[in-house]
Amino acid sequence: MTVIGFHASHEQIHPSELLSAVQRAEQAGFTAAMCSDHFAPWSERQGQSAFAWAWLGAALQSTGLPFGVVNAPGQRYHPAIIAQAAATLAAMYEGRFWVALGSGEAANEHITGDGWPRKDVRNERLLESVRIIRALLAGEEVSADGLVRVDRARLWTRPETPPLLLAAAVSAETAGWAADWADGLATIAQPAPTLRRVIGSYRDAGGTGPVALQVHLSYAGSADEALSIAHDQWRTNVFSPPLCWDLDTPEAFDEAAKHVPPEAMRDSVLISPDPGQHADWLASLIELGVDEIYLHHVGQDQDRFIDVFGEHVLPQLHPTRKASA
Repeated sequence: MTVIGFHASHEQIHPSELLSAVQRAEQAGFTAAMCSDHFAPWSERQGQSAFAWAWLGAALQSTGLPFGVVNAPGQRYHPAIIAQAAATLAAMYEGRFWVALGSGEAANEHITGDGWPRKDVRNERLLESVRIIRALLAGEEVSADGLVRVDRARLWTRPETPPLLLAAAVSAETAGWAADWADGLATIAQPAPTLRRVIGSYRDAGGTGPVALQVHLSYAGSADEALSIAHDQWRTNVFSPPLCWDLDTPEAFDEAAKHVPPEAMRDSVLISPDPGQHADWLASLIELGVDEIYLHHVGQDQDRFIDVFGEHVLPQLHPTRKASA
């Protein structure tokens, strides 16, 4: 019994089209949604990057779906502002909003003109930000003079129940580290042994709450088209850390991806023209202990994906509704 959600990729799709897509996804049977929060796309070919928080208000108002967003507080966003934004959405749409917090990528954070810290410093900054956000959501007045500075901040509008703050983590090491402070885990699809280690590390360290999994996939009418879509739109996203953390512009990602062959896409994207194959892949991922799974079709045309998966894939997976926070 798993929540099956739609992932809205702001880097690839105009926000108006993305709003129509998430409305269509709800009608097709998806039971939740989440979105990215980028300042720039991964590639010039993707060509978009709207402001996620403005879009989330429209998406929550125009659907009945619960929503999550992946966010990196501490540099581009002051954590007090994220606390206020999350509190407002959670107050307006009680039980329907959550945030996954991570240490970020230079591609989005360099715009402030500040230096890009080492990973250990980014993790410490994230932890400070989480503490600030939690204190503000609890109604406390907050001042801080660490890696993040705050002067007498207080939230005047707060939800009855604070939104869940999940940890955005890809590695087992980060997942285990985050278990102390997170209300759940948000991660991405990886080979089964790796994903099992990530989830296990979080649980073994005492982590509770839902495990949310983002899955990149490519569906089309033929195998060649599905592979071509994945290669065109997502070949800049095949790089492991620290490269994906440290490249700072779409142009740099495009240059790094110049020699990525199409077949290499199969390591990070589920590619097939067969809805049944996709259903089997997703069922196998769910069996690893995933509570929520969010499907990201890496193409820019979302309608065909939504309609086909709504008719042929979701019924095989028996999606359930997400419980209120």
